[in-house]
Amino acid sequence: MKKVELILNVFEYEKLDELQETDRQLVNKAIEAAQKAYAPYSQFHVGAAVRLENGLVITGNNQENAAYPSGLCAERVALFAANAQYPDIPVQAIAIVAFNNKNQMTPLPTPPCGACRQVMIETEMRFEKPIKVILVGKSKILIINSVKELLPLSFTSNELNV
Repeated sequence: MKKVELILNVFEYEKLDELQETDRQLVNKAIEAAQKAYAPYSQFHVGAAVRLENGLVITGNNQENAAYPSGLCAERVALFAANAQYPDIPVQAIAIVAFNNKNQMTPLPTPPCGACRQVMIETEMRFEKPIKVILVGKSKILIINSVKELLPLSFTSNELNV
């Protein structure tokens, strides 16, 4: 047996104004998107903003449904919209923010679910360029420079070609 360690490199910030201007703008778009989320059941509003390589920003938010599996997360809404409208323009970054049932930003960053991580890695692999992931909480902001860092040992198209 051999032990293998996987290392995740995360950059932590305390305040939004510590980020680069383009990242601050992306976070603000994610906040705007979260405020428009349709979450009547969980009251957990999530917003995501995707910045494309050409500078365009596409937003998404969670969309719930009484039949829970029929809803969709903010990250996938934003990525699918970006890929549908601009299929040849790589995604450069995604910012994700959540508000709790008291309409307050969550204290800590809310990480994407497994399904969203899978879509994110597929998008990163599709364009063969890293996607910066910005996870925002009220007291902490985390930046991961690639989805591969966020989802080690991911399932990709490489596994289908064995």
